[in-house]
Amino acid sequence: MALWTVHGDGRRLGNDEVVHPDERLSWPLTVGMGLQHLAAMAAATVLVPTLTGLPVSATLLFSGLGTLLFLLITRNRVPGYLGSSYAFVAPLAAARGDGIAAQLGAVLFAGVLLAVIGVAVKALGIRLVDSVMPPVVTGGVIVLIGLNLAPLAGRDVASGPLLAAVTLAVIGVCAMLSRGLLFRLGVLAGVVVGWIVAAVTGSLAAASVTALDAAPWWGFPTLHEPQFRSSVMLAVLPAVLVLTAQSVGYTKAIGAVTGRDLDGHVGDGLIGNGLATALAGIGGGSALTPLGENVGVMALTRVYSTAAYLVAAVGAILLSFSPKVAAAIATVPAGVVGAMTLVLFGMVVMVGVRHWLDSDVDLGDPVNLMVAGAAVVAGAANLTIRVGSLQVPGIVWGSVLIVLGYPLLRTLRTTRRA
Repeated sequence: MALWTVHGDGRRLGNDEVVHPDERLSWPLTVGMGLQHLAAMAAATVLVPTLTGLPVSATLLFSGLGTLLFLLITRNRVPGYLGSSYAFVAPLAAARGDGIAAQLGAVLFAGVLLAVIGVAVKALGIRLVDSVMPPVVTGGVIVLIGLNLAPLAGRDVASGPLLAAVTLAVIGVCAMLSRGLLFRLGVLAGVVVGWIVAAVTGSLAAASVTALDAAPWWGFPTLHEPQFRSSVMLAVLPAVLVLTAQSVGYTKAIGAVTGRDLDGHVGDGLIGNGLATALAGIGGGSALTPLGENVGVMALTRVYSTAAYLVAAVGAILLSFSPKVAAAIATVPAGVVGAMTLVLFGMVVMVGVRHWLDSDVDLGDPVNLMVAGAAVVAGAANLTIRVGSLQVPGIVWGSVLIVLGYPLLRTLRTTRRA
Protein backbone atom coordinates (compact mmCIF):
# COMPACT_ATOMS: atom_id res chain seq x y z
CA MET A 1 0.00 0.00 0.00
CA ALA A 2 1.39 3.43 -1.00
CA LEU A 3 2.21 5.88 1.77
CA TRP A 4 0.68 8.74 -0.20
CA THR A 5 -2.00 9.03 -2.84
CA VAL A 6 -1.42 11.55 -5.62
CA HIS A 7 -3.58 14.66 -5.23
CA GLY A 8 -5.47 15.17 -8.48
CA ASP A 9 -3.06 14.87 -11.38
CA GLY A 10 -0.16 15.84 -9.11
CA ARG A 11 0.73 18.86 -11.23
CA ARG A 12 -2.05 21.44 -11.07
CA LEU A 13 -3.37 22.90 -7.85
CA GLY A 14 -6.08 25.52 -7.42
CA ASN A 15 -5.79 28.30 -4.85
CA ASP A 16 -8.49 26.80 -2.62
CA GLU A 17 -7.31 23.18 -2.78
CA VAL A 18 -5.77 21.48 0.25
CA VAL A 19 -3.20 18.68 0.04
CA HIS A 20 -3.73 16.42 3.06
CA PRO A 21 -0.96 14.62 5.02
CA ASP A 22 -1.57 11.30 3.25
CA GLU A 23 -1.49 12.92 -0.20
CA ARG A 24 1.33 14.28 -2.32
CA LEU A 25 1.95 16.19 -5.53
CA SER A 26 4.25 14.89 -8.26
CA TRP A 27 7.70 14.16 -6.89
CA PRO A 28 9.39 17.16 -8.60
CA LEU A 29 6.80 19.48 -7.01
CA THR A 30 7.04 17.63 -3.69
CA VAL A 31 10.80 18.22 -3.75
CA GLY A 32 10.10 21.91 -4.29
CA MET A 33 7.77 21.97 -1.29
CA GLY A 34 10.39 20.12 0.75
CA LEU A 35 13.07 22.66 -0.18
CA GLN A 36 10.73 25.41 1.01
CA HIS A 37 10.44 23.67 4.38
CA LEU A 38 14.22 23.21 4.42
CA ALA A 39 14.71 26.94 3.88
CA ALA A 40 12.18 27.74 6.62
CA MET A 41 13.81 25.50 9.22
CA ALA A 42 17.42 26.46 8.47
CA ALA A 43 17.61 29.67 10.52
CA ALA A 44 16.40 28.18 13.80
CA THR A 45 18.17 24.86 13.41
CA VAL A 46 21.51 26.59 12.79
CA LEU A 47 21.05 29.52 15.21
CA VAL A 48 20.27 27.51 18.35
CA PRO A 49 23.45 25.36 18.31
CA THR A 50 25.45 28.47 17.47
CA LEU A 51 24.09 30.20 20.60
CA THR A 52 24.56 27.17 22.85
CA GLY A 53 27.92 25.91 21.57
CA LEU A 54 26.62 22.60 20.19
CA PRO A 55 27.90 21.42 16.79
CA VAL A 56 25.79 22.71 13.88
CA SER A 57 26.48 19.72 11.62
CA ALA A 58 25.30 17.22 14.24
CA THR A 59 22.19 19.30 14.93
CA LEU A 60 21.31 19.23 11.22
CA LEU A 61 21.89 15.47 11.11
CA PHE A 62 19.71 14.67 14.11
CA SER A 63 17.11 17.21 13.04
CA GLY A 64 16.63 15.22 9.83
CA LEU A 65 16.78 11.84 11.56
CA GLY A 66 14.44 13.07 14.29
CA THR A 67 11.90 14.25 11.74
CA LEU A 68 11.93 10.84 10.04
CA LEU A 69 11.45 9.17 13.44
CA PHE A 70 8.59 11.56 14.26
CA LEU A 71 6.81 10.76 10.97
CA LEU A 72 7.27 7.05 11.62
CA ILE A 73 5.92 7.12 15.19
CA THR A 74 2.95 9.31 14.25
CA ARG A 75 2.25 6.87 11.41
CA ASN A 76 2.58 9.52 8.74
CA ARG A 77 -0.51 11.38 9.98
CA VAL A 78 0.99 14.43 11.70
CA PRO A 79 3.05 16.58 9.33
CA GLY A 80 5.90 18.35 11.05
CA TYR A 81 9.57 19.20 10.91
CA LEU A 82 11.57 18.84 14.12
CA GLY A 83 14.15 21.60 14.41
CA SER A 84 16.09 23.20 17.26
CA SER A 85 13.97 24.39 20.18
CA TYR A 86 14.47 28.00 21.32
CA ALA A 87 13.17 27.02 24.76
CA PHE A 88 16.49 25.30 25.49
CA VAL A 89 18.73 28.22 24.52
CA ALA A 90 18.89 29.74 28.02
CA PRO A 91 19.66 26.59 30.08
CA LEU A 92 22.05 25.12 27.50
CA ALA A 93 23.86 28.42 26.97
CA ALA A 94 24.23 28.76 30.75
CA ALA A 95 25.75 25.26 30.82
CA ARG A 96 28.42 25.92 28.17
CA GLY A 97 31.04 26.00 30.90
CA ASP A 98 30.09 22.43 31.88
CA GLY A 99 30.99 21.21 28.40
CA ILE A 100 29.13 19.73 25.45
CA ALA A 101 28.84 16.31 27.08
CA ALA A 102 26.87 17.74 30.03
CA GLN A 103 24.66 19.74 27.67
CA LEU A 104 23.87 16.60 25.67
CA GLY A 105 23.11 14.67 28.85
CA ALA A 106 20.46 17.29 29.65
CA VAL A 107 19.04 17.03 26.12
CA LEU A 108 18.87 13.24 26.41
CA PHE A 109 17.19 13.53 29.82
CA ALA A 110 14.64 16.00 28.45
CA GLY A 111 13.84 13.74 25.51
CA VAL A 112 13.29 10.66 27.67
CA LEU A 113 11.09 12.65 30.07
CA LEU A 114 9.00 14.00 27.18
CA ALA A 115 8.59 10.48 25.77
CA VAL A 116 7.42 9.23 29.19
CA ILE A 117 4.84 12.02 29.27
CA GLY A 118 3.72 10.91 25.82
CA VAL A 119 3.31 7.30 26.99
CA ALA A 120 1.18 8.52 29.92
CA VAL A 121 -1.01 10.57 27.59
CA LYS A 122 -1.39 7.64 25.24
CA ALA A 123 -2.27 5.28 28.11
CA LEU A 124 -4.66 7.60 29.97
CA GLY A 125 -6.24 9.20 26.91
CA ILE A 126 -6.67 12.66 25.46
CA ARG A 127 -8.83 13.70 28.43
CA LEU A 128 -5.64 13.96 30.48
CA VAL A 129 -4.31 16.55 28.05
CA ASP A 130 -7.61 18.40 27.69
CA SER A 131 -7.94 18.72 31.46
CA VAL A 132 -4.44 20.15 31.85
CA MET A 133 -4.09 21.93 28.50
CA PRO A 134 -7.50 22.96 27.16
CA PRO A 135 -7.77 24.99 23.91
CA VAL A 136 -7.28 28.32 25.70
CA VAL A 137 -3.89 27.06 26.94
CA THR A 138 -2.67 25.35 23.76
CA GLY A 139 -3.81 28.28 21.62
CA GLY A 140 -2.06 30.65 24.02
CA VAL A 141 1.20 28.72 23.74
CA ILE A 142 1.00 28.84 19.93
CA VAL A 143 0.42 32.61 19.98
CA LEU A 144 3.25 33.01 22.50
CA ILE A 145 5.68 31.12 20.25
CA GLY A 146 4.91 33.28 17.22
CA LEU A 147 5.12 36.57 19.12
CA ASN A 148 8.21 35.54 21.04
CA LEU A 149 10.09 34.86 17.82
CA ALA A 150 8.86 38.05 16.13
CA PRO A 151 11.71 40.25 17.50
CA LEU A 152 14.21 37.97 15.74
CA ALA A 153 12.47 38.65 12.44
CA GLY A 154 12.32 42.38 13.20
CA ARG A 155 16.03 42.50 14.01
CA ASP A 156 16.93 40.78 10.74
CA VAL A 157 14.63 43.02 8.70
CA ALA A 158 16.20 46.10 10.29
CA SER A 159 19.68 44.89 9.32
CA GLY A 160 18.74 44.73 5.63
CA PRO A 161 15.54 46.66 4.95
CA LEU A 162 15.94 46.89 1.16
CA LEU A 163 16.54 43.16 0.72
CA ALA A 164 13.68 42.49 3.13
CA ALA A 165 11.39 44.70 1.07
CA VAL A 166 12.31 42.86 -2.13
CA THR A 167 11.75 39.46 -0.50
CA LEU A 168 8.43 40.52 1.02
CA ALA A 169 7.31 41.96 -2.31
CA VAL A 170 8.01 38.67 -4.11
CA ILE A 171 6.23 36.63 -1.44
CA GLY A 172 3.31 39.06 -1.54
CA VAL A 173 3.03 38.97 -5.32
CA CYS A 174 3.10 35.17 -5.30
CA ALA A 175 0.45 35.06 -2.57
CA MET A 176 -1.91 37.72 -3.90
CA LEU A 177 -1.53 37.83 -7.66
CA SER A 178 -0.40 34.37 -8.74
CA ARG A 179 -2.41 31.21 -8.92
CA GLY A 180 -1.69 27.53 -8.37
CA LEU A 181 1.81 26.31 -7.61
CA LEU A 182 3.62 29.66 -7.67
CA PHE A 183 1.26 30.74 -4.90
CA ARG A 184 2.31 27.69 -2.88
CA LEU A 185 6.04 28.21 -3.49
CA GLY A 186 5.99 31.94 -2.73
CA VAL A 187 8.27 31.76 0.32
CA LEU A 188 10.97 29.84 -1.55
CA ALA A 189 10.66 32.20 -4.52
CA GLY A 190 11.07 35.21 -2.22
CA VAL A 191 14.23 33.79 -0.63
CA VAL A 192 15.78 32.90 -4.01
CA VAL A 193 15.05 36.31 -5.54
CA GLY A 194 16.26 38.09 -2.40
CA TRP A 195 19.54 36.14 -2.47
CA ILE A 196 20.07 36.86 -6.19
CA VAL A 197 19.50 40.59 -5.65
CA ALA A 198 21.98 40.51 -2.74
CA ALA A 199 24.58 38.71 -4.87
CA VAL A 200 24.16 41.10 -7.81
CA THR A 201 24.38 44.20 -5.62
CA GLY A 202 27.33 42.90 -3.60
CA SER A 203 25.32 42.70 -0.39
CA LEU A 204 26.43 39.21 0.63
CA ALA A 205 28.53 39.30 3.80
CA ALA A 206 32.22 39.02 2.93
CA ALA A 207 32.88 36.66 5.84
CA SER A 208 30.15 34.24 4.72
CA VAL A 209 31.44 34.27 1.14
CA THR A 210 34.98 33.58 2.37
CA ALA A 211 33.67 30.73 4.55
CA LEU A 212 31.83 29.34 1.50
CA ASP A 213 35.01 29.34 -0.58
CA ALA A 214 36.99 27.62 2.17
CA ALA A 215 34.37 25.00 3.10
CA PRO A 216 34.98 21.45 1.78
CA TRP A 217 32.27 19.69 -0.20
CA TRP A 218 32.30 16.62 2.04
CA GLY A 219 32.80 16.08 5.75
CA PHE A 220 31.41 13.95 8.57
CA PRO A 221 29.32 15.67 11.27
CA THR A 222 31.03 16.22 14.61
CA LEU A 223 29.55 13.81 17.17
CA HIS A 224 29.88 13.72 20.98
CA GLU A 225 28.82 11.43 23.81
CA PRO A 226 26.46 12.65 26.56
CA GLN A 227 27.34 12.93 30.23
CA PHE A 228 24.75 13.29 32.98
CA ARG A 229 25.16 16.20 35.37
CA SER A 230 22.29 16.84 37.79
CA SER A 231 22.59 20.63 37.88
CA VAL A 232 22.27 20.92 34.09
CA MET A 233 19.48 18.34 33.94
CA LEU A 234 17.43 20.23 36.53
CA ALA A 235 17.94 23.47 34.62
CA VAL A 236 16.11 22.11 31.55
CA LEU A 237 12.97 21.01 33.44
CA PRO A 238 11.05 24.23 32.67
CA ALA A 239 11.99 23.81 29.00
CA VAL A 240 10.51 20.29 29.05
CA LEU A 241 7.21 21.79 30.15
CA VAL A 242 7.42 24.24 27.25
CA LEU A 243 8.25 21.41 24.86
CA THR A 244 5.21 19.46 26.11
CA ALA A 245 2.89 22.43 25.62
CA GLN A 246 4.37 23.15 22.18
CA SER A 247 3.95 19.55 21.02
CA VAL A 248 0.35 19.31 22.26
CA GLY A 249 -0.56 22.68 20.82
CA TYR A 250 1.12 21.83 17.54
CA THR A 251 -0.78 18.56 17.04
CA LYS A 252 -4.09 20.21 17.92
CA ALA A 253 -3.39 23.15 15.61
CA ILE A 254 -2.53 20.85 12.71
CA GLY A 255 -5.75 18.96 13.33
CA ALA A 256 -7.67 22.24 13.21
CA VAL A 257 -6.16 23.54 9.98
CA THR A 258 -6.38 20.18 8.17
CA GLY A 259 -9.93 19.53 9.33
CA ARG A 260 -8.98 16.16 10.82
CA ASP A 261 -9.28 14.94 14.39
CA LEU A 262 -5.71 14.32 15.56
CA ASP A 263 -6.47 14.17 19.29
CA GLY A 264 -5.72 10.46 19.26
CA HIS A 265 -2.21 11.23 18.00
CA VAL A 266 -1.22 13.77 20.68
CA GLY A 267 0.50 11.00 22.66
CA ASP A 268 2.26 9.75 19.54
CA GLY A 269 3.46 13.29 18.83
CA LEU A 270 4.90 13.63 22.32
CA ILE A 271 6.59 10.22 22.10
CA GLY A 272 8.00 11.01 18.65
CA ASN A 273 9.24 14.41 19.76
CA GLY A 274 10.74 12.95 22.94
CA LEU A 275 12.55 10.08 21.23
CA ALA A 276 13.85 12.39 18.51
CA THR A 277 15.23 14.75 21.18
CA ALA A 278 16.75 11.80 23.08
CA LEU A 279 18.40 10.61 19.86
CA ALA A 280 19.87 14.08 19.34
CA GLY A 281 21.19 14.06 22.90
CA ILE A 282 22.94 10.72 22.32
CA GLY A 283 24.95 11.99 19.35
CA GLY A 284 25.43 15.74 19.57
CA GLY A 285 22.30 17.64 18.51
CA SER A 286 20.14 20.17 20.32
CA ALA A 287 16.64 19.54 21.71
CA LEU A 288 14.01 19.34 18.97
CA THR A 289 10.46 20.60 18.54
CA PRO A 290 8.01 21.02 15.64
CA LEU A 291 9.08 24.38 14.23
CA GLY A 292 6.70 27.30 14.04
CA GLU A 293 8.33 28.42 10.78
CA ASN A 294 7.16 25.23 9.09
CA VAL A 295 3.69 25.63 10.58
CA GLY A 296 3.67 29.00 8.85
CA VAL A 297 4.65 27.41 5.54
CA MET A 298 1.80 24.90 5.84
CA ALA A 299 -0.72 27.57 6.79
CA LEU A 300 0.37 29.70 3.83
CA THR A 301 0.54 26.96 1.19
CA ARG A 302 -2.18 24.61 2.53
CA VAL A 303 0.06 21.70 1.51
CA TYR A 304 0.19 19.37 4.53
CA SER A 305 1.78 16.43 2.77
CA THR A 306 4.19 14.50 4.98
CA ALA A 307 6.07 13.63 1.78
CA ALA A 308 7.34 17.22 1.69
CA TYR A 309 8.68 16.77 5.22
CA LEU A 310 10.36 13.54 4.18
CA VAL A 311 12.18 15.51 1.49
CA ALA A 312 13.14 18.22 3.98
CA ALA A 313 14.44 15.63 6.46
CA VAL A 314 16.57 13.88 3.85
CA GLY A 315 17.82 17.28 2.71
CA ALA A 316 18.90 18.18 6.26
CA ILE A 317 20.75 14.87 6.61
CA LEU A 318 22.59 15.48 3.33
CA LEU A 319 23.43 19.05 4.40
CA SER A 320 25.04 17.73 7.57
CA PHE A 321 27.58 15.87 5.41
CA SER A 322 28.33 18.88 3.18
CA PRO A 323 29.97 21.86 4.87
CA LYS A 324 29.98 23.60 1.46
CA VAL A 325 26.19 23.52 1.09
CA ALA A 326 25.66 24.47 4.74
CA ALA A 327 28.01 27.42 4.20
CA ALA A 328 26.01 28.40 1.10
CA ILE A 329 22.85 28.57 3.22
CA ALA A 330 24.73 30.79 5.67
CA THR A 331 25.27 33.33 2.87
CA VAL A 332 21.55 34.16 2.75
CA PRO A 333 21.46 37.77 4.05
CA ALA A 334 19.74 38.57 7.33
CA GLY A 335 17.30 40.88 5.57
CA VAL A 336 16.06 38.02 3.39
CA VAL A 337 15.77 35.66 6.37
CA GLY A 338 13.96 38.37 8.32
CA ALA A 339 11.37 38.92 5.59
CA MET A 340 10.70 35.19 5.36
CA THR A 341 10.36 34.72 9.10
CA LEU A 342 8.25 37.88 9.44
CA VAL A 343 5.63 36.22 7.25
CA LEU A 344 5.95 32.78 8.81
CA PHE A 345 5.90 33.90 12.46
CA GLY A 346 2.82 35.98 11.69
CA MET A 347 1.15 32.87 10.30
CA VAL A 348 1.99 31.01 13.53
CA VAL A 349 0.24 33.69 15.60
CA MET A 350 -2.83 33.47 13.39
CA VAL A 351 -2.86 29.65 13.70
CA GLY A 352 -3.08 30.11 17.48
CA VAL A 353 -5.90 32.65 17.12
CA ARG A 354 -7.71 30.32 14.75
CA HIS A 355 -7.33 27.53 17.31
CA TRP A 356 -9.10 29.74 19.85
CA LEU A 357 -11.89 30.56 17.40
CA ASP A 358 -12.39 27.00 16.16
CA SER A 359 -12.53 25.76 19.76
CA ASP A 360 -15.10 28.44 20.73
CA VAL A 361 -12.84 29.81 23.47
CA ASP A 362 -14.70 32.57 25.32
CA LEU A 363 -12.17 35.40 25.47
CA GLY A 364 -14.68 37.41 27.49
CA ASP A 365 -14.24 34.99 30.37
CA PRO A 366 -11.93 36.69 32.92
CA VAL A 367 -9.80 33.56 33.41
CA ASN A 368 -9.43 32.96 29.68
CA LEU A 369 -8.73 36.65 29.17
CA MET A 370 -5.90 36.58 31.72
CA VAL A 371 -4.36 33.48 30.16
CA ALA A 372 -4.57 34.90 26.64
CA GLY A 373 -3.23 38.24 27.84
CA ALA A 374 -0.28 36.59 29.56
CA ALA A 375 0.56 34.75 26.34
CA VAL A 376 0.47 37.91 24.26
CA VAL A 377 2.53 40.04 26.66
CA ALA A 378 5.10 37.36 27.52
CA GLY A 379 5.55 36.53 23.86
CA ALA A 380 5.66 40.04 22.40
CA ALA A 381 7.86 41.54 25.13
CA ASN A 382 10.10 38.46 25.56
CA LEU A 383 10.34 39.40 29.23
CA THR A 384 13.42 37.79 30.74
CA ILE A 385 13.69 36.82 34.41
CA ARG A 386 17.05 36.19 36.05
CA VAL A 387 17.21 33.30 38.53
CA GLY A 388 20.69 33.32 40.00
CA SER A 389 23.06 33.05 37.07
CA LEU A 390 20.32 31.67 34.79
CA GLN A 391 18.29 33.91 32.52
CA VAL A 392 14.78 32.57 31.86
CA PRO A 393 13.34 34.01 28.62
CA GLY A 394 9.70 34.86 28.02
CA ILE A 395 8.98 31.75 25.97
CA VAL A 396 9.84 29.57 28.99
CA TRP A 397 8.25 31.34 31.92
CA GLY A 398 5.36 32.54 29.76
CA SER A 399 4.48 28.95 28.84
CA VAL A 400 4.89 27.83 32.44
CA LEU A 401 2.64 30.68 33.57
CA ILE A 402 -0.07 29.68 31.09
CA VAL A 403 0.07 25.94 31.68
CA LEU A 404 0.16 26.18 35.49
CA GLY A 405 -1.74 29.44 35.94
CA TYR A 406 -4.88 28.45 34.05
CA PRO A 407 -5.88 25.45 36.20
CA LEU A 408 -4.97 27.41 39.34
CA LEU A 409 -7.18 30.35 38.39
CA ARG A 410 -9.98 28.05 37.28
CA THR A 411 -9.82 26.11 40.56
CA LEU A 412 -9.82 29.29 42.66
CA ARG A 413 -12.86 30.62 40.84
CA THR A 414 -14.71 27.32 41.19
CA THR A 415 -13.89 27.18 44.91
CA ARG A 416 -15.07 30.73 45.44
CA ARG A 417 -18.38 30.08 43.71
CA ALA A 418 -18.93 26.92 45.76
